[in-house]
Amino acid sequence: MNLIYENNRIYSEREDGLLLAEVTFPARDEKRVDVNHVYVDESLRGQGLASNLMLEAYNFIKAKNLKIVAKCPYAIDWFKKHENYQDIVINVKTKK
Repeated sequence: MNLIYENNRIYSEREDGLLLAEVTFPARDEKRVDVNHVYVDESLRGQGLASNLMLEAYNFIKAKNLKIVAKCPYAIDWFKKHENYQDIVINVKTKK
């Protein structure tokens, strides 16, 4: 899947423009973004694409030295399951 990176969005589209997958993370302020939406088209669900998108978003956001506020239920669950990626997440912590 070909991913397109924008300032506050990573996504993939079919050649005809149909959105296949997307994660959005609008700026909350100069130091934080809200991961507020994760989407995968029904035809592609169950293949781990949403998880891959979350990892891409994490790496992209970390490279910009920003912190994450997880707002989307999927993002919250993903960070709870992936403790190694909570270092830049403000509102989800499962480590003691």
